[in-house]
Amino acid sequence: MNNTASVLVLLFLAVTFIQSAHDKVFGWKGNVEWLKGHFSQTGLKNYVPLALFMVLAMELLTSVFTLVGCVELLVNGGRNFGFYGAVFSGITLIILLLGQRLAKDYDGARTIAIYFIPSILAVYWLS
Repeated sequence: MNNTASVLVLLFLAVTFIQSAHDKVFGWKGNVEWLKGHFSQTGLKNYVPLALFMVLAMELLTSVFTLVGCVELLVNGGRNFGFYGAVFSGITLIILLLGQRLAKDYDGARTIAIYFIPSILAVYWLS
């Protein structure tokens, strides 16, 4: 199998974003409350529910594209869906990074940067 690394990275991204989206959907109220405090000193303080919804939508798109990309790679070696999943992953992580930087949560930003590495590897491998 020539696409083992790509499939593994796409699965890593899929698990990451599926779990994150799941937490947002099933813990919406708690997430909104926590994030209101987290962003209380930023320009996002009045837009937390909208911002959270937008991040959730991006995570769901990323999850679908990465999962379909895995199937596509395994079935016919196609790279389109996986590539788009990796790109959406990178964009989503940049949005999350921006939020952490605005909130001056540098440890959170550092964690997001770690997830960005496999995302960019996937973009490179699948392009």
